[in-house]
Amino acid sequence: MATINDNIFFVGLMGAGKTTVGKLLAKKLKKTFFDTDQEIEKKLGVKVAVIFELEGEEGFRKRETQMIDELTQKKDIILATGGGAVLSEENRRMLKERGKVIYLNAKPQNLAKRMAHDKDRPLLQQGNLEETLNRLYQERHPLYLSVASFVVDTGQQKTQTVLNKIEALLK
Repeated sequence: MATINDNIFFVGLMGAGKTTVGKLLAKKLKKTFFDTDQEIEKKLGVKVAVIFELEGEEGFRKRETQMIDELTQKKDIILATGGGAVLSEENRRMLKERGKVIYLNAKPQNLAKRMAHDKDRPLLQQGNLEETLNRLYQERHPLYLSVASFVVDTGQQKTQTVLNKIEALLK
């Protein structure tokens, strides 16, 4: 019988592979996959970038907390959270209490290469991409670590390698 403790939540900077790895792991473990940002977009019918534009980061973060609360109460799920979800103490508490948290740790320079042409991430549209990612990493890395049950480096590794590591950790 699946319980809330069978939930797996992914945290990490944008572009670290939370959605990609989460979907594959969900398929393999026969769990239901959710992505916080996609669920918010589905509910509101607009892109995250539009929410940021209309409501600012603060408005978006409130919606994100509501969605995390809703999703983390489900059973037997895998959830990819937005990169900034850990900024909220309430989100960190819910994630820690309601499942295992896997921090996909990727260095800013690797992410900058990966996301050089990504126009869908509002926080990356300001100034130098690598500088922005460095700043976000400095700010969020300790928060990711504070909630993590496991830390998996996703630098330049293939998705399958990351997946194998996660499966080994979960056994």
